Amino acid sequence: MTHKKKHHHHKDLTGEYFAGDAGQIILALLFTAIWIADSFFLEYSTFLNQYIPLAVRIPIGLVFLIISAYLSIKGHLIVFGKNRENTGVIRENVFNIVRHPIYLSEILLYFGLLILNISIAAAIVWIIGVAFLHYISRYEESLLLARFGKEYEQYIKEVPMWIPRLRK
Repeated sequence: MTHKKKHHHHKDLTGEYFAGDAGQIILALLFTAIWIADSFFLEYSTFLNQYIPLAVRIPIGLVFLIISAYLSIKGHLIVFGKNRENTGVIRENVFNIVRHPIYLSEILLYFGLLILNISIAAAIVWIIGVAFLHYISRYEESLLLARFGKEYEQYIKEVPMWIPRLRK
């Protein structure tokens, strides 16, 4: 059985892990439910909020949410906004900063929410989500290496997977 999922309307895309979308949806729903329930109703694991003032958490959380939105919008526009005539490694814009800007945007979205209202229970789901996104990223990179070979190997050497370099 193949784990490769094709985007039928985008022949220029390589593919992704077969359960990637479903896993992301399940983890998003789980994170959201736990974060809302714990943050606003149960307050079971939100004790850290008393040590970090809301006036500190709000601006920091908003920065992460803004970066998340930027990476998501730019990444989606580049990948799905147009069909490319020539297939190759995408290196433009946010894809020249990190190799997985769309997945990173998802990680930063949840992290920004965690900063706004710290929930240890939701943080555990966030860690599981980060591990899942790393796993599917590695899988997708194996597809890209198989398709683009040395070109993708060079991309891996030059562009970090998750954390942007401060200088080249």
